[in-house]
Amino acid sequence: MRLFFVSLSIVIVDQLSKLFVKGFSLNFLGISFKGINYGERIPLFKNVLYITHIENPGIAFGIVPGENLRFFFLVLTIGTTIALFMLSFLVRNKNFNLRLSIAILLGGAIGNLFDRVFYGIIFGYAPLLNGKVVDFIDLRFLNLFFHRNIIHNYIFNFADLAVTVGVVMLMINFNKSGLITKKKKETVNNYRSEPDPASTDIKE
Repeated sequence: MRLFFVSLSIVIVDQLSKLFVKGFSLNFLGISFKGINYGERIPLFKNVLYITHIENPGIAFGIVPGENLRFFFLVLTIGTTIALFMLSFLVRNKNFNLRLSIAILLGGAIGNLFDRVFYGIIFGYAPLLNGKVVDFIDLRFLNLFFHRNIIHNYIFNFADLAVTVGVVMLMINFNKSGLITKKKKETVNNYRSEPDPASTDIKE
């Protein structure tokens, strides 16, 4: 259960960073923050790292496959989040690294799901389930070695980063968890427990 706080921390950091970029107003407290204009680009590390405010209805890293696929990716994200919740309970007694990878992955999935479900209503531009994901981390790593953009850059957020890290960790640690090894051992044991037809014939 403690690892759920990892997921919660990722969601909080992700949402706070998005509110910093998009801006917000709390009229009942008299608080208003303008944020960054849509499409505005702020350099942090010249020619390599920027904050660039974009929003999209698509998938991770600012990839927009088309408006017609919006509902598909929403359902896919909801299904994935539910599956990760279930998986986190199934592996609750497995090794720490496996559980941590799932917690990180779950936090990233919830972070972007929150945008898709609620941002349209919160910011008043679309009904429930029709929000757009806020992306802003504009990293151009190859520009460290080249003085111009040589490939299209992808803009992402902390939730995307968490999903990527979680998937990599899950791939590394899944086999170490003992799930696959246990399955193989069960298969071998079942095979060994079956009588050998040839030996049976000899005894007869």
